[in-house]
Amino acid sequence: MHLTLKQLRYFEALCRQGHFGRAAEACAISQPALSMQIKELEDVLGAKLFERSARQVRLTAFGEAFGKRARDILRSVDELGDFARAAQNRAIGRLRIGVIPTVAPYLLPSIIANLTKAYPGVDIHVRETLTPILLRELGEGRLDTCILALPVSEPSFAEVALFSEEFVLVRPGADAGKPVPNLESLREMRLLLLEEGHCLRDQALSFCNLRSGLPRESLDGSSLSTLVQMVSSGIGVTLIPEMAMHVETRSAGVTIAHFKKPAPTRTIGMIWRKTNPLAGELLHIAEAVRLAASACKHST
Repeated sequence: MHLTLKQLRYFEALCRQGHFGRAAEACAISQPALSMQIKELEDVLGAKLFERSARQVRLTAFGEAFGKRARDILRSVDELGDFARAAQNRAIGRLRIGVIPTVAPYLLPSIIANLTKAYPGVDIHVRETLTPILLRELGEGRLDTCILALPVSEPSFAEVALFSEEFVLVRPGADAGKPVPNLESLREMRLLLLEEGHCLRDQALSFCNLRSGLPRESLDGSSLSTLVQMVSSGIGVTLIPEMAMHVETRSAGVTIAHFKKPAPTRTIGMIWRKTNPLAGELLHIAEAVRLAASACKHST
């Protein structure tokens, strides 16, 4: 049996994209070439990896089991390269960063500027998605590090806190000057939240001492921008992190209120696999990210 790393990477791309055309584009090869490599891989294995249909491809049961082992192999190969660079004190060539959606739009420009200045020539890849997906992809070796809300409490990941920030209350403009509601009053309002899967949703529910899944008078949004615009229309109120305050409210008919102490807060940090050979360098990268966040905070 002769398997190649190239075949495994094509296989992994097709798993991720679920479509031959998109996978071929991600791998910078033609679709027929990708199809041929996948077929050769299946021939070598003597089993089908994918169920093919006109619109998508789906892993077979064998493909699911094979995929877990293939990802372990690819992660180990990538870490060997990282280990070699670390041993020779060579610069980081590629950095794959995952970021949650309630951080990415507000900090990424400053973060990328700081990192490219500190690490000239670094090839930065950014993945913006929900926390559960980031954790899975970090564990599978598809990402080098993630910026998200702590704690994660996963034994295989190292965690470094970067900064903490408060949440603020966004109300319709007509509410300007009204007293800041206490928790009891807030629970009686129509609280607009992000969709299921966002950690900020869970944090808001926790602060208001509400449980997810219970029937309540609310609407869910896909982004902080959507929530703020809904508030501007008089539909309800919402909570957003301080870092998003100026960007999201500057052109909306809303008013901002700060909660009395103890105000709801969140801690943003960086995580990475403890086995990553670049762990020492990632500590320095975390400091560059912290400085970018601090500069961004003081500029707003």
